[in-house]
Amino acid sequence: MTSGQQLSFPRQYARTQRFTLGAPRAFTVSPDGSRVVFLRSASGTDRTNRLWVLDLDDGSGTARERIAADPEDLMAGTPEELSAEERARRERSREGSAGIVGYATDGAAELAAFALSGRLFTAELRAGTSRELPVPGPVIDPRPSPDGRHIAYVAEGTLRVTGAEGDGDRALAAPEDGRTTYGLAEFIAAEEMARSRGFWWSPESDRLLVARVDGADVQRWWIADPAHPDREPAAIAYPSAGTPNADVRLFLIGLDGSRTEVVWDRTRSPYLAAVHWSSAGEPLLLVQERDQRAQRCLSVDTESGETRLLHEEKDPAWLELVSGVPALTPGGELVRVVDIPDGESGADTDNGGTGRESGSGGDGTGAGHGARVLFVGDRALTGPELQLRAVLDIGERDVLVSAAAGVAAESPETGQIHVYRVPYGDGGPVPGGGDEAGEAAPWGPERVSEGVGVHTAVRVGGVTVMASARPDVSGTLVRVLREDKQLAVVTSYAQQPNLTPRVQLTEGGAHRIPCAVLLPTAYQESDGPLPVLLDPYGGPHGQRVLAAHNPYLTSQWFADQGFAVVVADGRGSPGRSPGWEKAVKDNLALTLDDQIEALEALAERFPLDRSRVAIRGWSYGGYLAGLAALRRPDVFHAAIAGAPVTDWRLYDTHYTERYLGDPATAAEVYAANSLVTDDGLSRPADPARPLMIIHGLADDNVVMTHTLRLSSALLSAGRPHEVLPLTGVTHMTPQEQIAENLLLLQVDFLKRSLGMT
Repeated sequence: MTSGQQLSFPRQYARTQRFTLGAPRAFTVSPDGSRVVFLRSASGTDRTNRLWVLDLDDGSGTARERIAADPEDLMAGTPEELSAEERARRERSREGSAGIVGYATDGAAELAAFALSGRLFTAELRAGTSRELPVPGPVIDPRPSPDGRHIAYVAEGTLRVTGAEGDGDRALAAPEDGRTTYGLAEFIAAEEMARSRGFWWSPESDRLLVARVDGADVQRWWIADPAHPDREPAAIAYPSAGTPNADVRLFLIGLDGSRTEVVWDRTRSPYLAAVHWSSAGEPLLLVQERDQRAQRCLSVDTESGETRLLHEEKDPAWLELVSGVPALTPGGELVRVVDIPDGESGADTDNGGTGRESGSGGDGTGAGHGARVLFVGDRALTGPELQLRAVLDIGERDVLVSAAAGVAAESPETGQIHVYRVPYGDGGPVPGGGDEAGEAAPWGPERVSEGVGVHTAVRVGGVTVMASARPDVSGTLVRVLREDKQLAVVTSYAQQPNLTPRVQLTEGGAHRIPCAVLLPTAYQESDGPLPVLLDPYGGPHGQRVLAAHNPYLTSQWFADQGFAVVVADGRGSPGRSPGWEKAVKDNLALTLDDQIEALEALAERFPLDRSRVAIRGWSYGGYLAGLAALRRPDVFHAAIAGAPVTDWRLYDTHYTERYLGDPATAAEVYAANSLVTDDGLSRPADPARPLMIIHGLADDNVVMTHTLRLSSALLSAGRPHEVLPLTGVTHMTPQEQIAENLLLLQVDFLKRSLGMT
């Protein structure tokens, strides 16, 4: 390729890691409001992140960006080497870039700590200087104490601490055996609970809460690389459905060597889902029962380690974990998010420990389906007009949240996510009341993000970093605001895609399923109906229909190959209401019904040729594609299943048991939802449809066994299919050549299967 030639979209998409390289991320605002810290690589094709500081008030009258730490300088050009533990952490967080991929600061955002190639580095954020501290490695997750005097980190399963000047390094908690760690999150917490941490500093910087993970009872699986038979298989501790989890305990460990165990009923509530420790009060724990139908918010006595129940919640389906809660207001009130059934009061004065029942309700149409409500103390501050997604910040008088329009919204806002400010007062009654679910306080919530799009924010004091992705513009615009006045725009170096999505957001079917439809860029009505490609994720925790530009780039590329592409988020996907999400309890196959319902409804309004319908997907979307080919050949004529879950007994505990229960007591539920059973295919298909199965041999999330069992069952049944094994590839596909060629091979398969060549 000559320098003047434009990259093909598949190559550009792969080289830019889905156009994420060069985009700013991971923002921290200093408490004094003078600077914003963030990560960004130097260009749209550079994988190496640097640590940056945006000075908001440097005396010049304008904001100024500067590099605080550059891995190329710190590593003196030596290649990055990652430990097996660090590679696993990055796989759990789906991190595909290099350099500084994460950092932590002290309370004043004066000192940052980060790991490079297993070595510990710090950066003085005001001075802009950085250096290495000589400590044992490989270093994982270094975090300064709030006062900036110490840095805690994990090396080979041991929690260690060193002085910020590199003096006095010592072990605080060392593992008793080879299957125990201190200070790290276990597989389940990192993969399914969004808890990537295993230790938390006290506000006084004199001790830490430290998770001890004992994986002795967790089954071991072995991931081999057939391309390198000379290498030993890698052992992973993988708790599949119905098998033992790691045993997680929590200790208060002082810098003076003191050690106190935090005590709660771990037999009843074995999952440590969240930890919050601020100067507003005692540490908070959120612990869940294994079936996730009950969870408890506990406060910790930091002298004795005893815990006290603050709030208990129950749900007949399951309880969703919400980012940012539980937490405390600066005045010490408990902030939580609760699922409220239809017609029930949101007021909950029973936070002394007796708990409450929540539920989904509704009929699955999206109307009358409950609400996910923000509580401060006993007061419900939102209702069904909003579907709470996350708590972003808790101020002196308000809470900043991420939310979508709920079932009671005046008009649908398909794919939009906004930032709202929810006032709660000074700890007294909210003016005007607002204690009922569905009756928010008259002076809130207030939308603070502007325009159609997907918005999120980081806020400290009066400074807010607002990140906004919009349908008509590539990438994400990051603005820094002080009291709603724009101070700066954080520069993005991300590349501009060489195509523009032509997306139409709509709803389809009786369930008002959120949908996006994409036609070829040059399509004209005279071209007639088009072959259809459904391009969903389609399952829990995976919203694909978003009011943004970049999520549809690949879909538009497929459309430009001659397809009408449909993306649909049916029941089970996030964003509409608790009942919408929980409709899939014991019945994940329901997600396929909604894909078909959306297809049928859209065919009445768009040029869709229903005699040529294909589906492609990855992970849960791969499961959905396999389900479509095997169970509904009357609708689907070809399918591509990437890294599919084929037998839910092989997937992890926290995710699978949430939806399908314990396989020991719900064997029939697992059989009904799997693509294969012990006897072979779960259900015959007639006629057989072309099916391509793609899977990475190094995948430690959805292991290759899923594809091998499905292929074996298909072969036994005489069903034609293709298997594409990817050597050295995990659940992600970050390798440039592989990512590019995967798209090209999929198009070739679809055109052959639908008679388009």
